[in-house]
Amino acid sequence: METAEFVQALETEGRLLAAAAEEAGTEAKVPTCPEWQVRDLLRHTGAVHRWAAAYVAEQTTERRPLVEPTGLDGAELIAWYRDSHRHLVGTLAGASPELECFTFLPAPSPLAFWARRQAHETAVHRVDAESARGGAPTEVTPEFATDGIDELLRGFHARPRSRVRTPEPRVLRIRTEDTGAVWTLRLSPEPPVTTRDESGEAECELSAPAGQLYLALWNRAPLPSATGDQALATLWREASAI
Repeated sequence: METAEFVQALETEGRLLAAAAEEAGTEAKVPTCPEWQVRDLLRHTGAVHRWAAAYVAEQTTERRPLVEPTGLDGAELIAWYRDSHRHLVGTLAGASPELECFTFLPAPSPLAFWARRQAHETAVHRVDAESARGGAPTEVTPEFATDGIDELLRGFHARPRSRVRTPEPRVLRIRTEDTGAVWTLRLSPEPPVTTRDESGEAECELSAPAGQLYLALWNRAPLPSATGDQALATLWREASAI
């Protein structure tokens, strides 16, 4: 996907998030994040939007702390979130493709990184807001879902902090049934090593349409039925939270 497509997805997802939060009310519980109420979700996501926008706007190259607001609630908090979201979208849309700033996952450029990361950050938290409101979550396109799975597997879980590890070498495969994407995760006492192929024999496979896998792998929906060793599916469910 191109950077402009991620910015458009971010714009759409943020509007949906705010609408669902407003309908649910800031005191509502968030079933997909049981420790949160909607007010916590809005404070966190709005702060992330402002944090990301500052890196791009100021071309900051060193990591800064994320500061979430306290005290904001109700209609004032929802308005603050909408302003945070609009500011981020505008900042990304107007940024130079050549900008240099802090990032924390591999990407073709810092602008590409932040557009992609914030699109998926917002989509996942939009699902949280919709879970608080009730009803089925809004679907994402298979292409966007496939990209989000790739970011999770080859980005976040390539980092040293990944807890998806096994005492002995194991192989987990993940497959989207509609877009034909395949990932092979080689597990060990070290962080997973993930490739976009189906080389070698897998001991467990998770397969479903991309949209379903996207929510499941980001721990926003149950995992699909696994073929093979169920222990590897259980490991993902218990250890993969970001």
